[in-house]
Amino acid sequence: MRKIIFIIFVLILSIAALWFWWSFYYTYSDGNRTGLLQKMSHKGNVFKTYEGELVLNSLLINGTSQVSSEKFYFSVGEKRIGEKLMQFEGLKVILHYQEKKGILFWRGDSKYIVDSVYEVRGLNGEIINSK
Repeated sequence: MRKIIFIIFVLILSIAALWFWWSFYYTYSDGNRTGLLQKMSHKGNVFKTYEGELVLNSLLINGTSQVSSEKFYFSVGEKRIGEKLMQFEGLKVILHYQEKKGILFWRGDSKYIVDSVYEVRGLNGEIINSK
């Protein structure tokens, strides 16, 4: 009887571990977002995380006025990238992100985790590798 209870316990524990990994660590999708880095902050009571807001490229009227804009909220996993993004505030950037299924409080407020950044400069849109 003890052997059956032990096997059931191990099975339940394995399923719970697999569910936790799939919900919080599995990369559901990844991609790039381009836009104006509007806001970066380093916040938190116990676990300090970098949080950002990117205004995505919008439609323009007469080449000057924006018709619509959408914001992309994200968290940053690495301190080095967070500090680099703090320097890029107000500039056009390309962010590479990974989307997770769930949010963990020590990882940030968003399910979108940025793992690299590129600054876009000039009229030709030259990309400066900044990782």
